[in-house]
Amino acid sequence: MGGAKNLSVSLIPNVLSLQMEMKRISFVALAVVTLVVFVASSIWYSPFLFGRQFLELSGATANAHPSPVNALFEFLRTFVLAFVIAHLLLRLNVAHWKQAVGLGLWLWVGFPVILLTGSILWQNVPWQLAAIHSGDWLIKLILIPLGIAVWPKRASA
Repeated sequence: MGGAKNLSVSLIPNVLSLQMEMKRISFVALAVVTLVVFVASSIWYSPFLFGRQFLELSGATANAHPSPVNALFEFLRTFVLAFVIAHLLLRLNVAHWKQAVGLGLWLWVGFPVILLTGSILWQNVPWQLAAIHSGDWLIKLILIPLGIAVWPKRASA
């Protein structure tokens, strides 16, 4: 019983360790990676790639001028995702680009693939629509850890 208590406490980051991790994360790197992923995702859902299929399969309507508020919230969502992955990279001591890509693949299989297959099974989401979303998530979950892993590290103080 005591072991389970110690394990649960060790999984909850304390304020001091979070402050130390925050000093090791480059917010410039996070901003750049977020921007790159935001643009890549926008291209993914554009008419150049899968935009038409997405609209057809989802029943959504195209808007010539997307809402700036929605775009801002999507950018912030992507930043939070990058921030969480950066912390995960630090916690797992991932420093090499191959490790980062591997982690991204595992995250992709473990989360969006599992969630999207559930939506196919239980919500009758067309598999093609789930595949479009899954591809977008694959790009995000490869580019974010890769970008953070290859970004030049800060010198230790």
